[in-house]
Amino acid sequence: MSLIEIRKRSLTIETIHHEGGAPVATPLRLAAACAVVRNPYAGRYEPDLMPFMAELRALGTLLAEELVGVLGKENVEVYSKAAIVGVDGELEHAAVWHEAGGWAMRSVLGEPKAMVPAAKAVAATGYRLMVPLHYIHASYVRSHYNVMEVGIQDAPRPREIVYALVMGTGGRVHARLGGLTKEQVSVHDGQR
Repeated sequence: MSLIEIRKRSLTIETIHHEGGAPVATPLRLAAACAVVRNPYAGRYEPDLMPFMAELRALGTLLAEELVGVLGKENVEVYSKAAIVGVDGELEHAAVWHEAGGWAMRSVLGEPKAMVPAAKAVAATGYRLMVPLHYIHASYVRSHYNVMEVGIQDAPRPREIVYALVMGTGGRVHARLGGLTKEQVSVHDGQR
């Protein structure tokens, strides 16, 4: 029997044309794919979370492929992941997503080197989480530091988890604070 039982999924897309300055020629698109799943360990301590983490790779791949389908693989420049655990769970039930969600995005995107940032929480139904984003090939590209809010109005219920992946097509609209640019990335170590 599978440990993954999906109650519902959501896909949110934001299209940003400007942030107070002139509209940009190509709007920034940010997208979040979420899945609400039953927490198989709600209400009890489970010492071995590795089977759950392994099964979550398939969910991660499903969500990553959905995002790539919406944004276009060649257009993705930023990414992140998040998890919100219902109050009958624990933070470690969110932490399993670090490997499963991150692995899935890297695999679908062709193995970019930058770490996949993350946010996680144990919270009540309807909780919203701000998810940090950055450039997929180098963590220090300042123009691409951004955030997207994720959450679902009726989730997570106490015995559920919301798992989310986020991708976007570029840096902040009107970014102008200097630092390393994506064109200057040369080391290809995921940092610079």
